[in-house]
Amino acid sequence: MTDARLRRGRGSLAVSFFVQGVAFALLVTRIPAIQDRYGISDALLPAFLAAVPVLAGAGSVLAGKLVRRVAPGVVLRWAQPVVLLSLLGVGAGERLWHVGVALGVFGLAVGALDASMNMLGVSLQYAYGRSIILGFHAAYSLGGIVGASLAWAAVHWHVALGVSYLSVVVVVLPAALAGSRWYVDGETRAGGSVGRSAGVLVPLCLVMTCAYIGDATVSNWSAKYLTDVLGGSEELATVPYNAYMVTTLLGRALGDLGVRRFGAVAVVRGGAVLAAAGFGVVAGAPGAWAGVAGFTVLGFGLSVLVPQTFAAARGDAEVARLNVFNYVGFLIGSPLVGSLGDAWSYRGAMVVPLVLVLVTLRYARSFGVEPNRYGGGHERPRTVDVG
Repeated sequence: MTDARLRRGRGSLAVSFFVQGVAFALLVTRIPAIQDRYGISDALLPAFLAAVPVLAGAGSVLAGKLVRRVAPGVVLRWAQPVVLLSLLGVGAGERLWHVGVALGVFGLAVGALDASMNMLGVSLQYAYGRSIILGFHAAYSLGGIVGASLAWAAVHWHVALGVSYLSVVVVVLPAALAGSRWYVDGETRAGGSVGRSAGVLVPLCLVMTCAYIGDATVSNWSAKYLTDVLGGSEELATVPYNAYMVTTLLGRALGDLGVRRFGAVAVVRGGAVLAAAGFGVVAGAPGAWAGVAGFTVLGFGLSVLVPQTFAAARGDAEVARLNVFNYVGFLIGSPLVGSLGDAWSYRGAMVVPLVLVLVTLRYARSFGVEPNRYGGGHERPRTVDVG
């Protein structure tokens, strides 16, 4: 495998991560507009929202089966256009069943897309022989910031939902299709999964779930927490999630350097401690700006956990299994904090993800696998000197 081919593969995969970040942000930030367009009641909305990660989990399992027959790059090449076209369907439909079908297709396709993207990321890291996977997730975070900004602009300028989605998709879909020509599939895609029992994956599955419980807590409750608990204004309530996204991007952009210098175990431990400290600041914050500071620290801490969990997988089948727990954490996180907040207190509810993220410290040694071992073989692969 030539150095030039690896560089092209790395660049094209980064584009896919970026495009997916844009698409997902455009969906989740426009939920109020989607609800208004289709007349979805507050009682029915949670069912629609829960259906997406449930179907995404099914899509991830399906991707794990598909890659036994075709390369992950093929799955990704087909899944990403389906995600973008289903997003258009969400914005262009008129009846309730239209959005139901569109969201269902979106969920299935996004599960296959997330799984296959990370399969390619892990195999590329194996080929490079050093940590590069956090850079891909940094591209996703950047896409999320861009997507959320585009959504804000659409609301500010009163652009119709369907028109705003169409204007983005006509740009990013051709870019994703063009980039898909250079995906690089590893030659040892499934070999690393042979001989590893399901029990070996349990610590990684727990870390993935806890990380996404923390992420869901920030995305779903940061604004409400700042206004209702800390007395912040509605305008200030928009700041915590933006700050969290920015520090998530920075943490991932710098994370590969940290892994190369200090090792994955140290980076994961440091991320867990920072995330716990962030939740601690949020739970005990005396005022709104202290809460913003806590959510900002959280971004740095949580940013490294998910990419490193994928990086610890040995083969496509394990990546697909781990990806399912992404959605498990997302499903658990929001209702867990909400129910505890209503029954007890929202300050107390913030202690729960604090404790859960510290579970990572218990299992940090599970991340002690060097990049050159991801393929599952016993021989050291060729390490290439590429950018």
